[in-house]
Amino acid sequence: MPHHTQTFTIPTSGKSLVEFTSDVAQWLATTGVTTGLVTLFCRHTSASLTINENAAPAVKRDMLRWMEMVAPENAGYEHDDEGPDDMPAHLRATLTGASLSIPVVDGRMALGTWQGIYLAEHRSQPHRRQVVAHVMGD
Repeated sequence: MPHHTQTFTIPTSGKSLVEFTSDVAQWLATTGVTTGLVTLFCRHTSASLTINENAAPAVKRDMLRWMEMVAPENAGYEHDDEGPDDMPAHLRATLTGASLSIPVVDGRMALGTWQGIYLAEHRSQPHRRQVVAHVMGD
């Protein structure tokens, strides 16, 4: 069973949800895998991955607003080594997770009609985040 890997570097502009579904789909098409599993792994503790709706822009805004309410800055966290957004970023990354698994069917990710893959940037400053992709299959 063949295995393929790719590292995606995703620039962010601060707190945001950056869709990179098409990047993964384009890479997957080059692997020749028609049936298998794609795993995506975020190599950071203050950014994360999620699959969510990619049609209505309000979804991204509401998700970011919700994350601010659930893990607000300046909430008296002990860990603030890199500033007031440091610990909230770690909490938000824990909520959304570091990895995703997506089935591959007929050479394409088996995402739903309105689903997109997002890197969630939880820090205020811009970063260049890395997501490692692995696909195995036939």
